Amino acid sequence: MNQISRPDVVARARDVAPVIAAEADAIERAGRLTAPVLDALHEARLFRMLLPRAFGGDEVHPVEYARAVEEISRQDGSTGWCVFVGCSSSLLAAFMEPASAREIFADPRASVAWGPPGKPIAIAVPGGYRVSGVWPFASGCRHATWMGAHCQVREPDGSLRLHPSGRPLIRSLLFPADRARIIDDWNVMGLRGTASSSYVIEDVFVPEEFSATREDMRAVRTPGKLYSFSQMGLYSVGCAAVALGIARAMLDEFVAVASSKTPRGIVPLAQNPVVHLQLAQTEARLAASRAFLAEALGEAWTIADPAEPLGLVPRARVRLAAIHALQTAAEVGDYAYKAAGTDGIFVGAPLERRFRDLHTVSQQIQARLANFEPVGKVLLGQEPDGVIL
Repeated sequence: MNQISRPDVVARARDVAPVIAAEADAIERAGRLTAPVLDALHEARLFRMLLPRAFGGDEVHPVEYARAVEEISRQDGSTGWCVFVGCSSSLLAAFMEPASAREIFADPRASVAWGPPGKPIAIAVPGGYRVSGVWPFASGCRHATWMGAHCQVREPDGSLRLHPSGRPLIRSLLFPADRARIIDDWNVMGLRGTASSSYVIEDVFVPEEFSATREDMRAVRTPGKLYSFSQMGLYSVGCAAVALGIARAMLDEFVAVASSKTPRGIVPLAQNPVVHLQLAQTEARLAASRAFLAEALGEAWTIADPAEPLGLVPRARVRLAAIHALQTAAEVGDYAYKAAGTDGIFVGAPLERRFRDLHTVSQQIQARLANFEPVGKVLLGQEPDGVIL
C-alpha cells in the first residue's frame, strides 16, 4: 500500500513495523539503519512528523508523534531513537530563515544529525560563522543529509554572545553532511544501530541564514502551535516515547515467555499468583505513565498559541510527564527481564537486546533524576534557575 496516503502517523508507523522487525538483527550487526528500513521510513514520512508544513512536513499533534515513535520503538529501539532524533532536529527549521529551511528539507530523504554542545566555540565573521571541533553522540549521522554544530559564539571583540538570562548562548549551525568527518567510535552496550558516532569539522563557514538557536522560544519564524512548545521539551517527549515502546515490547515478551514456561520445581509462571500480582501492577504503571504523558501534551496543545511561547507551568508538566515515563519504562523493563529468568540472558534474544537498549536510553541526560528538581520549583511557584524546560 502507499503509506504516504495514510494521514495518521501512528497508522503509518504500524505499516512499517514488519519491515523494522525483519531488519532489527541486521541493524544491530551493521550499527546503523539498513536501506530497507530507511526506504520505508522515508516513504511513510516518519522523519517529517515535527517539520513545519511550510517546508514539506506534517507538523503533527505531539501526542500522535509520541505514539508513532513508541510504535516504531516496539520493533527496534535503535530505529525509534533515530526517528525521534531526526524529528527533533527538524524542529529547528521553524526558527531558521525560511528559504534556508526549504533548501535543507527539499530532499524528501532529508535528515539532520548533530551532537550535544561541547567545548568548540564558533567565531562570528561577516555573513556567518567559522567553526571547528569535535562533537560526540551524533545519532543518525550515517544517513544524515545535513549536520549541525551546537556551540557558543565568540564575537569579533572577543566576548561570548549571551542569552537574555546572562549565560552564554548556544547557537546551532547547519551544513551539508559531507563537510563532516565521521569517527567510527560507537562501541556501546545498547542502541548499537543508531550510529551515534562522533564527528569532526575543520574551519567550516556557515552562513548566518543556516543557523538558529534552540534557546529563544520567541525567535520562531514559521509560527505554529507545535513551535510554541520548547524544543527541549519535545526532545524529552521523543526520548520518553522510545523508552515506553521498548518497555512495552519487553512486557509483551515476558507475557509470551510466562505463557509457556515452567521453572524447574515451580508451578508454571502463568499459574503463579506472584506473577499475576506483579504483572498487573507493572502493566498499570506502564499504562499510567503513558496516559500522563498524553494528558500533559494534550492539555498544553489545547492552550498553545502559535504566536506565543507556551507558558512555564504547562512546559514543566510536559517535562515532568516525560521524565516520569523514562523512569517508569526502565522499571518496567527491569521487571520483565528479571521475571523471565534465563530466557532473558542469551545474546540476541528479544529481552536481552531490549534490556541493553532500554538501559542505554536511561543513561541519556533526559532521564536523570535531577530533571525533577526544576519542575518541582515551578510547582512551588519558583523560577527554575535558567534551566530550559
